[in-house]
Amino acid sequence: MPKMAVGGIGLLLMLLLMAAGVSIGVAMIVASVVGLVALGGFRVAETSLQALMFDGVASWSLSVVPMFVLLGIAMWRGGITTKAYHAAHQWFGRLPGGLAIATNVAGAGLSATSGSTIGISFALGRMAIPEMLRAGYRPSLATGSVAMAGTLGQIIPPSILLVIYAGIAQVSVGPQLIAGVLPGVILALGFGLVIVAIALLRPNGAPRVPQPGVTWGSRFRSLVGVVPILIIVVTILGGTYSGIFTITEAAACGAFIAIIVSWSGLGRGKRGVKATFRYLRDVVMDTVGSVASLFLVLIGALLISRLIALSGLAQAFSTWLVDLELGRIELLLILILAYIVLGMFLESLPMMLLTVPLLQGPLEALGVDMIWFGIFLVILCEIGMVFPPIGILTFIVHRLSQDPRVNLGVEVKLVDVFKGTMPFVGFSVLTLVLFIFFPDIVMWLPEMSNQ
Repeated sequence: MPKMAVGGIGLLLMLLLMAAGVSIGVAMIVASVVGLVALGGFRVAETSLQALMFDGVASWSLSVVPMFVLLGIAMWRGGITTKAYHAAHQWFGRLPGGLAIATNVAGAGLSATSGSTIGISFALGRMAIPEMLRAGYRPSLATGSVAMAGTLGQIIPPSILLVIYAGIAQVSVGPQLIAGVLPGVILALGFGLVIVAIALLRPNGAPRVPQPGVTWGSRFRSLVGVVPILIIVVTILGGTYSGIFTITEAAACGAFIAIIVSWSGLGRGKRGVKATFRYLRDVVMDTVGSVASLFLVLIGALLISRLIALSGLAQAFSTWLVDLELGRIELLLILILAYIVLGMFLESLPMMLLTVPLLQGPLEALGVDMIWFGIFLVILCEIGMVFPPIGILTFIVHRLSQDPRVNLGVEVKLVDVFKGTMPFVGFSVLTLVLFIFFPDIVMWLPEMSNQ
C-alpha cells in the first residue's frame, strides 16, 4: 500500500474511533500505532512510542501548563469566581443586558487567572444562568453569554492552548502569551457591545434588573474580591513583560499566590491543619487528573503528527498549498472557513496539533508571523468549541442548564444555546478579518516587549 494511503487510513481510523466514543488521546495513539506498524513495522512504532511519550512532553515550554491548571483550580476552590461575578454584577447590572454583561466581564477577569475555557463557563453558569432566567432573560442570551465568556479563557493569558501552540510552532512562550492581551480585550469589549445591541433590539429578552441595595460604596467594596485576580495578573504578565521571571517562574508564583489567597478565603473552620491538608490534597489531585488527560492528548497528537510526516502527507499538503499561489490574505480568509468546518468535528487541541505542522511552512513562506498566527488559530479553535453541530462547550452549558437549580423550571433547549452563541461568533469572525488586514493590532505588545 502507498505510504500516503496508509497515512490517510490512519487519520480515518482516528476519526472513526472518536465517533465511536473512544477518548481522544487513546484514539490518536491507537490509530498512529497501527499506521506506524503498517509503514515500518513494529520496530518503528516501538521507537516512536519510546521517544515521543517522554521527549514530547518533557519540554521546558510545557512546564508552565501544570502551573496554570493548578492556579485555576485553586482560584475556583477558594470562591474567587463568586467574588468576581458579584463585583461585575454590582458595576454593570443596571446596563441594558446588565446581567449578561456582568457574566462577560467576570469571564474576562477569570480568564486572566486561568486558562480553562470549560472551567470558567461551568463556574459562571451555575451562578449567572439562574440570575438571568429569574430576571426574565431569554434562555438563548443567558446560555450564550455564559458559553462565550468561557471562550475568553484561551485568548486572554494565561492560556494553555497558547503555551502548547508556542511549543509546536517553536516560538517564545512569553511573547506568545503577551500577544493575546489586546485581542482578548477587544473580544471582551466586543462581546459586551453585542449584548447591549441584543438588549436594545429585544428589551423584553434582557430586561433591566433593579438594584435597590447597590450603592457606590457597595460597588467599591466589591472590588476587594477582585484584588487577588489583579495581583496574579500583575505577577504573571508584569513579571514576564519586565523580564523578572520566565513564564514558568511567573506561573509558579501565580499558582502559589492563588493557593494562599484561596486558602485564606475559606471559612475559619476550614483553615485548621486537617482541613488545610484536605484542601491542598483536593487541589493537587484535581490538577494531576486534568494535566494527565491533557498530556495524553498531546502524546497522541505527536504520534499522529509522526505518522503524517512519515507517510508523506505533510510534504504533499504543503506542496499543494504552495502551488495554489494564494496570497497571504486569500489563504488566511480560506483558513477561517476551513477551521470552522474542522471545529465541527475536532476539539481545539487535536485540531491545533494536527494542522500547525502542515501549515507552518506555507505560512512562513507568505510572511505570516507565527506568533500572530497563534492568536488567529486560538480564536478559531474557541469558535469551534461553540459552533454547531459538535460545539463541546455548547453541550456542556446545555447540560448544566438542565439542572432544576439552574434553569428554575424554564425549558432550555440545545438550539437555544447554539442560537445564543451565533451573534458572538459573528463578531469573532469580523475581528479575525480585522486582524488579517491590520496584523499590528496583535503584534504591538509582543514587539514592545522585545524592545
